[in-house]
Amino acid sequence: MAQLLTGEFAALAQGVYLEGLAVDHERDVIWYSDVVGGGIHGVTPDGGKVAVLDPDRLWTGGILVNADGAVLSSGQGGVRWNDPATGRSGWLIDTLGGVPVNGINEMWPDGEGGMFFGTLDIESVIAARPARTTQLWRLTREGHTELLADGLQFTNGIAHNPKLAQFYCSETFGQGLAWDVTPDLRLANRRVLLDRNDCDGLALDIEDTVWIPGVYSPGVIRRISPSGEEREPVPTPAGATTQVRFGGADGRDVYITLVPADAGECLRTGRPLSGTSTLQRGRSGVPGVKVGTTRFDLI
Repeated sequence: MAQLLTGEFAALAQGVYLEGLAVDHERDVIWYSDVVGGGIHGVTPDGGKVAVLDPDRLWTGGILVNADGAVLSSGQGGVRWNDPATGRSGWLIDTLGGVPVNGINEMWPDGEGGMFFGTLDIESVIAARPARTTQLWRLTREGHTELLADGLQFTNGIAHNPKLAQFYCSETFGQGLAWDVTPDLRLANRRVLLDRNDCDGLALDIEDTVWIPGVYSPGVIRRISPSGEEREPVPTPAGATTQVRFGGADGRDVYITLVPADAGECLRTGRPLSGTSTLQRGRSGVPGVKVGTTRFDLI
């Protein structure tokens, strides 16, 4: 694997519209989704192909890794799991309050074996019409669901910083939001973190800085302090970043999914995409927070 310098990026894979992204730190595999082209794709840090899961499933916006190596993928109908080692698969969650799930977007471990997640009006996204409001939820390891926040414009990237007891959500076409996290993992004291209606994925670095890319902000990932102050942004290759994750032994390998600069507008209006999308590996000047695993008992 070629060693990159800080700020350098190299393309590992390409597709139509890449977005969901997770690093399996135990097995050294990067999993990414192709929202429009379909499937959950696994590659090594040098771009070697590992596997393709659910190749015909479209509209997957988020990926997490379970402790047993199974890959959780969100999207239309809820969250599925696939075990690359055995080929087994199934639904982790497909209803909320007894109602079939419209869509689920990004996910983040809750630190207790379960996960936080945001809903998505995927029917409207597919139809290229304005989306209805969405919600933030928690799914416990035992399978119980808890509503955390309602009335959000469009939940996208989310993250939990237990050290600061803070929770963040990129509200696409709305704002970057923050909450305090109570001891029972509920959300309180909602406030604006970034007053900009272009917030997509979300990640954290070890300095507690929040990384927020935007599909209408090509060539850059914004970095925001926990108090809402903008710090030096991270330049990226040409195109718009939809998600960012950290990996590598030192946490400074940074993976991003990159789409054409006009891809967000094309997807919003139903126009054909103007080009391809890529998975890129780079090097960060500061180590990032490695997203942990969930610990669901999958059958």
